Amino acid sequence: MTSIDSVTLEVADAAAAARFCSTAFGLDSSRVRLRACEEPTSGFRGFTLSLVVSQPGNVDALIGAALDAGATTLKPASKSLWGYGGVVQDPDGTVWKIATSAKKDTGPATRDFDQLVLLLGVEDVKASKRFYAERGLTVGKSFGGTYVEFAAAPGSVKLALYKRRALAKDAGLPADGSGSHRLVLSGAAGPFSDPDGFVWEATAPLTATA
Repeated sequence: MTSIDSVTLEVADAAAAARFCSTAFGLDSSRVRLRACEEPTSGFRGFTLSLVVSQPGNVDALIGAALDAGATTLKPASKSLWGYGGVVQDPDGTVWKIATSAKKDTGPATRDFDQLVLLLGVEDVKASKRFYAERGLTVGKSFGGTYVEFAAAPGSVKLALYKRRALAKDAGLPADGSGSHRLVLSGAAGPFSDPDGFVWEATAPLTATA
Protein backbone atom coordinates (compact mmCIF):
# COMPACT_ATOMS: atom_id res chain seq x y z
CA MET A 1 0.00 0.00 0.00
CA THR A 2 1.31 3.44 -0.92
CA SER A 3 1.37 5.91 1.96
CA ILE A 4 3.47 8.67 3.50
CA ASP A 5 6.60 7.32 5.18
CA SER A 6 7.52 10.70 6.67
CA VAL A 7 7.06 14.43 6.28
CA THR A 8 9.85 16.99 6.12
CA LEU A 9 9.24 20.42 7.61
CA GLU A 10 11.42 23.13 6.10
CA VAL A 11 12.45 25.43 8.93
CA ALA A 12 14.75 28.34 9.75
CA ASP A 13 16.73 26.40 12.38
CA ALA A 14 16.61 22.61 12.08
CA ALA A 15 18.27 21.99 15.46
CA ALA A 16 15.83 24.26 17.31
CA ALA A 17 12.86 22.71 15.47
CA ALA A 18 14.07 19.22 16.38
CA ARG A 19 14.20 20.23 20.04
CA PHE A 20 10.64 21.52 19.84
CA CYS A 21 9.29 18.36 18.19
CA SER A 22 11.04 16.15 20.73
CA THR A 23 10.23 18.24 23.81
CA ALA A 24 6.61 19.01 22.92
CA PHE A 25 5.44 15.84 21.21
CA GLY A 26 8.13 13.19 21.60
CA LEU A 27 8.55 13.07 17.81
CA ASP A 28 11.78 11.96 16.21
CA SER A 29 12.96 11.89 12.59
CA SER A 30 11.30 8.56 11.82
CA ARG A 31 8.12 10.38 10.83
CA VAL A 32 8.88 14.12 11.03
CA ARG A 33 12.13 15.21 9.44
CA LEU A 34 13.53 18.73 9.41
CA ARG A 35 15.42 20.63 6.77
CA ALA A 36 16.88 24.15 6.90
CA CYS A 37 15.16 26.42 4.38
CA GLU A 38 14.97 30.12 3.65
CA GLU A 39 12.27 29.98 0.96
CA PRO A 40 9.80 32.84 1.52
CA THR A 41 6.40 31.95 2.96
CA SER A 42 3.57 34.01 4.38
CA GLY A 43 0.16 33.39 5.90
CA PHE A 44 -1.51 29.99 5.95
CA ARG A 45 0.76 27.35 4.45
CA GLY A 46 -2.08 25.10 3.37
CA PHE A 47 -1.60 22.19 5.76
CA THR A 48 -1.88 21.11 9.36
CA LEU A 49 -0.43 18.20 11.30
CA SER A 50 -2.78 16.44 13.73
CA LEU A 51 -1.96 14.25 16.69
CA VAL A 52 -4.90 11.96 17.38
CA VAL A 53 -5.00 10.84 21.00
CA SER A 54 -7.14 8.54 23.15
CA GLN A 55 -8.55 10.94 25.75
CA PRO A 56 -8.97 14.62 26.67
CA GLY A 57 -6.23 14.52 29.31
CA ASN A 58 -3.68 13.64 26.66
CA VAL A 59 -4.81 16.63 24.59
CA ASP A 60 -4.19 18.95 27.52
CA ALA A 61 -0.84 17.34 28.30
CA LEU A 62 0.45 17.69 24.73
CA ILE A 63 -0.83 21.23 24.29
CA GLY A 64 0.72 22.22 27.61
CA ALA A 65 4.07 20.75 26.58
CA ALA A 66 3.89 22.54 23.22
CA LEU A 67 3.18 25.89 24.85
CA ASP A 68 6.02 25.36 27.33
CA ALA A 69 8.32 24.64 24.35
CA GLY A 70 7.45 27.93 22.65
CA ALA A 71 4.25 27.31 20.67
CA THR A 72 1.38 29.80 20.60
CA THR A 73 -2.33 29.09 20.94
CA LEU A 74 -4.53 29.34 17.84
CA LYS A 75 -7.56 27.61 19.36
CA PRO A 76 -7.70 26.72 23.07
CA ALA A 77 -8.65 23.13 23.82
CA SER A 78 -12.43 22.78 24.10
CA LYS A 79 -15.29 20.33 23.79
CA SER A 80 -17.23 19.98 20.56
CA LEU A 81 -19.79 17.66 19.01
CA TRP A 82 -17.02 15.38 17.76
CA GLY A 83 -14.85 15.31 20.86
CA TYR A 84 -12.17 17.51 22.41
CA GLY A 85 -9.19 19.32 20.90
CA GLY A 86 -7.14 22.45 20.38
CA VAL A 87 -4.71 24.00 17.90
CA VAL A 88 -1.23 25.49 18.40
CA GLN A 89 1.40 26.97 16.08
CA ASP A 90 5.03 26.10 16.66
CA PRO A 91 7.86 28.68 16.56
CA ASP A 92 8.53 27.94 12.87
CA GLY A 93 4.89 28.42 11.87
CA THR A 94 3.71 24.83 11.51
CA VAL A 95 0.13 24.34 12.73
CA TRP A 96 -0.54 21.37 15.04
CA LYS A 97 -3.98 20.14 16.06
CA ILE A 98 -4.26 17.79 19.03
CA ALA A 99 -7.61 16.05 19.30
CA THR A 100 -9.60 13.07 20.53
CA SER A 101 -13.07 11.73 19.76
CA ALA A 102 -13.40 10.61 23.40
CA LYS A 103 -15.47 12.76 25.74
CA LYS A 104 -14.00 11.50 29.03
CA ASP A 105 -10.67 10.29 30.37
CA THR A 106 -10.30 6.57 30.99
CA GLY A 107 -6.91 6.67 32.68
CA PRO A 108 -4.03 8.92 33.78
CA ALA A 109 -3.07 11.61 31.27
CA THR A 110 0.01 10.93 29.15
CA ARG A 111 1.67 12.53 26.13
CA ASP A 112 1.10 9.43 24.02
CA PHE A 113 -0.70 9.76 20.70
CA ASP A 114 -2.23 7.13 18.46
CA GLN A 115 -1.82 8.62 15.01
CA LEU A 116 -0.10 11.42 13.11
CA VAL A 117 -2.29 12.85 10.35
CA LEU A 118 -1.27 15.31 7.64
CA LEU A 119 -4.21 17.34 6.36
CA LEU A 120 -3.64 19.13 3.06
CA GLY A 121 -5.83 22.09 2.22
CA VAL A 122 -6.72 21.77 -1.47
CA GLU A 123 -8.80 23.77 -3.92
CA ASP A 124 -10.62 20.77 -5.43
CA VAL A 125 -10.97 17.77 -3.13
CA LYS A 126 -12.40 15.46 -5.82
CA ALA A 127 -9.61 16.27 -8.29
CA SER A 128 -6.91 15.78 -5.66
CA LYS A 129 -8.55 12.52 -4.59
CA ARG A 130 -8.31 11.23 -8.18
CA PHE A 131 -4.74 12.44 -8.45
CA TYR A 132 -3.60 10.53 -5.38
CA ALA A 133 -5.64 7.43 -6.16
CA GLU A 134 -3.93 7.26 -9.56
CA ARG A 135 -0.59 7.22 -7.73
CA GLY A 136 -1.46 4.22 -5.62
CA LEU A 137 -3.02 5.64 -2.47
CA THR A 138 -6.12 3.81 -1.25
CA VAL A 139 -9.14 5.86 -0.22
CA GLY A 140 -10.23 5.00 3.31
CA LYS A 141 -13.03 7.52 3.85
CA SER A 142 -14.59 10.00 1.46
CA PHE A 143 -17.26 12.64 1.97
CA GLY A 144 -17.92 13.98 -1.52
CA GLY A 145 -16.01 17.13 -2.32
CA THR A 146 -15.49 18.01 1.34
CA TYR A 147 -13.05 15.56 2.91
CA VAL A 148 -11.01 12.50 1.91
CA GLU A 149 -8.88 10.25 4.10
CA PHE A 150 -6.44 7.69 2.67
CA ALA A 151 -5.56 4.37 4.24
CA ALA A 152 -2.22 4.37 6.06
CA ALA A 153 0.27 1.58 6.65
CA PRO A 154 1.17 0.92 10.32
CA GLY A 155 3.71 3.46 11.57
CA SER A 156 3.20 5.79 8.61
CA VAL A 157 1.66 9.26 8.42
CA LYS A 158 -2.02 9.30 7.45
CA LEU A 159 -2.92 11.64 4.58
CA ALA A 160 -6.22 13.51 4.41
CA LEU A 161 -7.57 16.19 2.07
CA TYR A 162 -9.80 19.10 3.09
CA LYS A 163 -10.96 22.26 1.36
CA ARG A 164 -8.27 24.91 1.93
CA ARG A 165 -10.62 27.51 3.41
CA ALA A 166 -12.27 24.96 5.67
CA LEU A 167 -8.88 23.75 6.92
CA ALA A 168 -7.72 27.30 7.63
CA LYS A 169 -10.93 27.95 9.57
CA ASP A 170 -10.42 24.74 11.54
CA ALA A 171 -6.89 25.91 12.35
CA GLY A 172 -8.06 29.34 13.46
CA LEU A 173 -6.22 31.22 10.70
CA PRO A 174 -7.16 33.33 7.65
CA ALA A 175 -7.01 31.23 4.47
CA ASP A 176 -4.72 33.65 2.62
CA GLY A 177 -1.11 32.60 2.13
CA SER A 178 1.64 32.59 -0.45
CA GLY A 179 5.14 31.30 -1.10
CA SER A 180 6.53 27.93 -0.07
CA HIS A 181 4.39 25.37 1.77
CA ARG A 182 7.60 24.57 3.74
CA LEU A 183 6.59 20.91 3.56
CA VAL A 184 7.89 17.88 1.64
CA LEU A 185 6.22 14.44 1.70
CA SER A 186 8.25 11.23 1.40
CA GLY A 187 6.95 7.90 0.14
CA ALA A 188 7.17 5.23 -2.53
CA ALA A 189 4.76 7.21 -4.74
CA GLY A 190 7.24 10.11 -5.24
CA PRO A 191 8.74 12.14 -6.75
CA PHE A 192 6.03 14.50 -8.04
CA SER A 193 4.12 17.68 -7.21
CA ASP A 194 0.37 17.55 -6.67
CA PRO A 195 -2.20 20.01 -8.11
CA ASP A 196 -1.80 22.34 -5.12
CA GLY A 197 1.98 22.43 -5.24
CA PHE A 198 2.73 19.97 -2.45
CA VAL A 199 5.98 18.17 -3.26
CA TRP A 200 6.66 14.45 -2.83
CA GLU A 201 10.11 12.90 -2.81
CA ALA A 202 11.10 9.25 -2.93
CA THR A 203 11.84 8.07 0.60
CA ALA A 204 15.52 8.50 1.43
CA PRO A 205 17.51 6.92 4.29
CA LEU A 206 17.79 8.97 7.45
CA THR A 207 20.94 11.04 7.85
CA ALA A 208 22.48 12.60 10.92
CA THR A 209 20.96 15.99 10.02
CA ALA A 210 17.49 14.75 8.99
